[in-house]
Amino acid sequence: MQTFDISGNSLSGQVPSSITKCGSLKVLSLGYNQLSGSIPVDIGNMKELSVLSLGNNTIEGTVPAELGDIEFLQVLDLHNLDLVGEIPQSLSKCRFLLELDLSGNNLQGEIPQTLYNMTYLNILDLHQNRLHGNIPYILGELSRIQYLDLSENELSGMIPSSFENLTRLNHFNLSYNNLAGTIPLSPTIQNFGSTAFSHNAELCGPPLQVSCAANGRGGSSRKTRVLSVSAIVAIAAAAAILIGVCIICLMNIRARRRRDDLTLVAESTPTVSTESNLIIGKLVLFSKSLPSKYEDWEAGTKALLDKECLVGGGSIGTVYRASFEGGVFIAVKKLETLGRIRSQDEFEQEIGRLGNLAHPNLVAFQGYYWSSTMQLILSEFIPNGNLFQHLHGHIYTGASTSSGRNDLDWSRRFQIALGTARALAYLHHDCKPQVLHLNIKSTNILLDEVYEAKLSDYGLVKLLPMSDSYGLTKFHTAVGYVAPELACQSLRFSDKCDVYSFGIILLELVTGRKPVESPAASEVVILCDFVRELLENGTASDCFDRSLRGSAENELIQVMKLGLICTSEAPSRRPNMAEVVQVLESIRSG
Repeated sequence: MQTFDISGNSLSGQVPSSITKCGSLKVLSLGYNQLSGSIPVDIGNMKELSVLSLGNNTIEGTVPAELGDIEFLQVLDLHNLDLVGEIPQSLSKCRFLLELDLSGNNLQGEIPQTLYNMTYLNILDLHQNRLHGNIPYILGELSRIQYLDLSENELSGMIPSSFENLTRLNHFNLSYNNLAGTIPLSPTIQNFGSTAFSHNAELCGPPLQVSCAANGRGGSSRKTRVLSVSAIVAIAAAAAILIGVCIICLMNIRARRRRDDLTLVAESTPTVSTESNLIIGKLVLFSKSLPSKYEDWEAGTKALLDKECLVGGGSIGTVYRASFEGGVFIAVKKLETLGRIRSQDEFEQEIGRLGNLAHPNLVAFQGYYWSSTMQLILSEFIPNGNLFQHLHGHIYTGASTSSGRNDLDWSRRFQIALGTARALAYLHHDCKPQVLHLNIKSTNILLDEVYEAKLSDYGLVKLLPMSDSYGLTKFHTAVGYVAPELACQSLRFSDKCDVYSFGIILLELVTGRKPVESPAASEVVILCDFVRELLENGTASDCFDRSLRGSAENELIQVMKLGLICTSEAPSRRPNMAEVVQVLESIRSG
């Protein structure tokens, strides 16, 4: 066995040290679970390993120095763990590394100068740690880097002029540090705008609207000015805290009075604080049919504390069903990550844009909520579960009255395929600018009472846990749906990535199989390869879902062939979604 991937399964317990005895493993992916303990120190014995992905767990301890013994390691993903200590110098021995992601930990110390040895590095993500010291000049010599994120640390000193060598960058962020001096004028980094440099009190010059001359920054007397700015920041922070306390006190008084005329309109300042039941934040509603009274939302958002209202979880958050008087239900997605979103304005701009989209086969966005501690996305509630649940027998009992896959006859499956295709064609061809999904899977295709498909989670790419410009090498817990150009981390993304994922959906509908299955401990079946082999052998009907036997075999084979065309290795050989819709419509009409 060369690949062991159990990511995204809510598994708990510790990472077993015995796994390090699997010397032939090339890919070890345990991310997006609830694993604890520490990384086994014997991990260095896995000499054949090329991908190690443990991100989004509760693993503690340090980054093992023994990782440096895995000479041919290409991807090291340890993001969003509870790691402490320093980045080991020994990692520089992994000279073929393409991706190094240690973000979202509690690492301290300086960025190792020895990273210069990683000459093939494409992705370096160290954001949200406690790293200090200067940014090594040598980082600018790693000319292959496309994604560099050092934000939310305690880095100081000046931005190295060597960064002008990083001509391949498509993501760059140094915000929320203690950097000082003049920002280099190189277009390579200037093009990322002010957000890439924000919240560095002593930085000046374009693209920030802070003049170095006017503020006297970047000169020889910087030390005294640092003290001055620090004092100003401290005073401002104290004033902000005092004002915040006063506002909260006033709002608590208003909440106790429970004024009847307090309503939530299109843009208001009000979610529920679990201790005071006080609405604090900004709620924006896109739908006039939603309740507008304070009391209604106070009751409705209690769903976030009620496990019985839990619908499910996904790549970016947990979904709850909120109910209101009059039989009104909405789906509330409580975000667990903001991906590349760095500010409230950026969040509102992204979600606000999606609120204007409308298609019968899209789940409608109905609003959002923002506060400093919690972000919510509100959408229409679809009561009949998702396609995965119906195909593979895990129906959401809190909403559906169906009996699972027995209800999915071929007529319904075909309509689900056609509805999903129409939704994607709308996003790709009718929306300006084009909206990519890039996270299509059967759990994101919801079904209403009459089994009409409703595509969810579209347009949320920026909210996904990310690594490149769209972050597509780290969030994909949906194994089997990912287009090869993304899975190999070439960072090439287009609407053809969605076409590939849709092709897998077609094969899933025809066969009733999951995209990747492991019928035995040492056996892995890739759906598209399995179907293609049977089709080439002239035994295509052997892969039909048994519950579809006796259905229109000609349609089944045509949809299967379309699925295989959509999953062509080369993006140029895949049709676009408008063409897919035409083919599906001709299959049914012909």
